[in-house]
Amino acid sequence: MSHKPQIKIPATYMRGGTSKGVFFRLQDLPEAAQQPGAARDQLLLRVIGSPDPYGKQIDGMGGATSSTSKTVILSKSTRTDHDVDYLFGQVSIDKAFVDWSGNCGNLSAAVGAFAISGGLVDPARVPQNGVAVVRVWQANIGKTIIAHIPITNGEVQETGDFELDGVTFPAAEVQLEFMDPAAEEEGGGGSMFPTGQLVDDLEVPGVGTLKATMINAGIPTIFINADAIGYTGTELQEAINGDAKALALFETIRAHGALRMGLIKDLNEAATRQHTPKVAFVAPPKAYTSSSGKQVAVGDIDLLVRALSMGKLHHAMMGTAAVAIGTAAAIPGTLVNLAAGGGERAAVRFGHPSGTLRVGAEAVQKNGEWSVTKAVMSRSARVLMEGWVRVPA
Repeated sequence: MSHKPQIKIPATYMRGGTSKGVFFRLQDLPEAAQQPGAARDQLLLRVIGSPDPYGKQIDGMGGATSSTSKTVILSKSTRTDHDVDYLFGQVSIDKAFVDWSGNCGNLSAAVGAFAISGGLVDPARVPQNGVAVVRVWQANIGKTIIAHIPITNGEVQETGDFELDGVTFPAAEVQLEFMDPAAEEEGGGGSMFPTGQLVDDLEVPGVGTLKATMINAGIPTIFINADAIGYTGTELQEAINGDAKALALFETIRAHGALRMGLIKDLNEAATRQHTPKVAFVAPPKAYTSSSGKQVAVGDIDLLVRALSMGKLHHAMMGTAAVAIGTAAAIPGTLVNLAAGGGERAAVRFGHPSGTLRVGAEAVQKNGEWSVTKAVMSRSARVLMEGWVRVPA
């Protein structure tokens, strides 16, 4: 019996922020996978090792968490005012589908570096020493990200002393600007707040009526108060991820919030849209011990935030959710803003399971409508391995 050999595809395994994933240049993918559709999805599923009923992704590049079950496809931008087009695929661990409905803010930190090293950025835009400004078109959500990439001797600088909670080792700092981060195409006819309210009464069967801030910024996110569902906001992963009842509760909240936001038309659609929206809970500052054993004092943070991704409590914070946090915090009256003490603020530092993160946002109100020009935060990125990924033909 003859067997076909494995296919070799040029790829780079990268960490971006507190996530990691497999990066491809569009031109390097097999021809059938260079277009959206089943062939591309099947390829990426096999690369990552999904669907895996064991939940381990042993036979692939995935790391069996939402933070490590990710793929990125980059190409030279078709837009004259951008350098690179960035497409993100969140690969389900136990189901046979790739979710293309949102961005990954953490992996956004690695896009500029990969684009420069992969020859996707005009060399004239890369200084010999200094900072390269890479203009990224985020194709999933139709938004611009400006990445500031440190360059030393004509090459991307990856090492440095910038520390990011949730990442063990320091690296070079990459500043990201998420331009005009409020969603325009989904829910609410272009409104940052699709329901038209800063705070809504969200009715959730079996739970009750919860106060909720539902926002389209960075990524569609549903914020609720921690104490309304019996939490303090200081929880670590094991407090929730091992509790099937709690996970079911959050998924129910997420589904009803998605329906209220206009992201789905039927509750059953939530099961095939795992990446968005996110659900998060907030609380005023409290001291706690992070997952690494680091002590976080009350005075270190403005508020506490815990967020779920792909059905599990995230070990740190999704970059796109951080954009939503910064945006909501800048708008007086949202639950995020109130947890941080209320009033106007241009930036917040919030506590998450791995430590703290600062994010800034510029919010303005015109004719009663809120808009945000940009959200800013710093991450880091590093190449972990490069060469070819292999998949069975």
